[in-house]
Amino acid sequence: MASESFDPERPDALLASKGHERDGSRGAEIDATREPLLDRSISCESYSVKAAVLPFLFPALGGLLYGYDIGATSGATISLESSTLSGTSWYDLSTVEIGLQVSGSLYGALIGSSLAFTVADFLGRRRELLTASMLYLFGALLTAFAPNFPVLVVGRFIFGIGIGLAMHAAPMYIAETSPSQIRGRLISLKELFIVFGMLLGYVTSNIYVEKVSGWRYMYASSAPIALIMGIGMWCLPPSPRWLLLCAIQGKGNTDGAKENAVGCLCRLRGRPHDASSYEEIDGILAELSYTGDEKEAGFREIFQGKCLKALIIGVGLVFFQQVTGQPSVLYYAATILKSAGFSAASDATRVSILLGLLKLIMTGVAVLLVDRLGRRPLLLGGVSGIAVSLFLLSSYYVVLNNVPIVAVIALLLYVGCYQLSFGPIGWLMISEVFPLRLRGRGLSIAVLVNFASNALVTFAFSPLEDLVGTAALFGGFGVIAVLSLVFIFFVVPETRGLTLEEIEAKIL
Repeated sequence: MASESFDPERPDALLASKGHERDGSRGAEIDATREPLLDRSISCESYSVKAAVLPFLFPALGGLLYGYDIGATSGATISLESSTLSGTSWYDLSTVEIGLQVSGSLYGALIGSSLAFTVADFLGRRRELLTASMLYLFGALLTAFAPNFPVLVVGRFIFGIGIGLAMHAAPMYIAETSPSQIRGRLISLKELFIVFGMLLGYVTSNIYVEKVSGWRYMYASSAPIALIMGIGMWCLPPSPRWLLLCAIQGKGNTDGAKENAVGCLCRLRGRPHDASSYEEIDGILAELSYTGDEKEAGFREIFQGKCLKALIIGVGLVFFQQVTGQPSVLYYAATILKSAGFSAASDATRVSILLGLLKLIMTGVAVLLVDRLGRRPLLLGGVSGIAVSLFLLSSYYVVLNNVPIVAVIALLLYVGCYQLSFGPIGWLMISEVFPLRLRGRGLSIAVLVNFASNALVTFAFSPLEDLVGTAALFGGFGVIAVLSLVFIFFVVPETRGLTLEEIEAKIL
């Protein structure tokens, strides 16, 4: 395998290993070089903080627009249903129509996540985010200028497809282009952008909710952000890891692939072409050669070996993230605060702003701690707090209903602990654990499960509440939270400080 070291002057050498691997003689030579690959400190990557900002910022705007849609839609629904403020002749909407308007982007996100399974590896992370920004822009404008309800729903679906693609590609692009020392912090910071987007949506709703056709302004306000995201992604380089994967698999022009990847890496790190850049690229190439990534991923492989383990970790986290009641607890927020006598509780938009601020602060705490404490401590501590808060809420509706402060404490504890754990860490882990060759498809399944379980919990909450009662429902969420703790303790690994290649080699 010594012959597989890549000469900086010979970019075509990255394919030299392919014939060597196919002849079945890898065994001893690979084992001899395996340990040096993992032992050398690729983790100590030199980078410029200034250069790392933009490759994070523009993909993170995709998350901000997702959060903005959640926040703005609550106010847009109030505006759209008002006979005096709607500014339309079709304001008298049925419950089904309101449901389509509110959840249209969520169903679009399900479609976008499904599309990502087939197009992500072809487009690459950068072009997928470019496509998402165009869908965001077109969907926002179509919704804002909708002449009738069917056009509005189509606009919501198109915007939602953009959400599905953006939430799939953004964590991948950030994970693959970030220095390993700050990867966790940057991906967690993307969750901060989602929360900030929600807060921005709530504030925008509060500004326009009493204006005629205010819902049009709420939806149109996301268009400039989408445009900035598109321009930014156009200017950013592709993911070096994706370029190398394409080269190893024989797609496109392979002659200058290594030099292209080195150039992109240097732009992303803000450093000149030097020996360390070639060494980092050589390390990625050596790992790709070792793991047999020259073959394109097949559907069955997603459910085998390393990817199956990664799928269990990633899908398990995003599933528990939703079925521990996250959409439902926030649904009850206004009622809980009002019962405690908070004057702001009479105004739903102001209550939302209050909770948005709390979410923002706690996500900021998670960002500061994730690369210091690690992923597992935050998950175990945060989810423990979620379980306690859910059992407190259940008790409030059974025996403590004359002590509303208990419900308020439980609500704030839930929101804070969720933003310390499942909120940022779920998205972080799914972007880290999948092997490179299967990352696009594996992550698309995880994102699809996230949106599908969100839709399921949102849809099933009211029927289940009527069937078993509020107390039993929150108690059930608490039991699920305890089960998720068991899952985290026994299944979820610690990935702090490891490169993506080291995670694949050491943990999977």
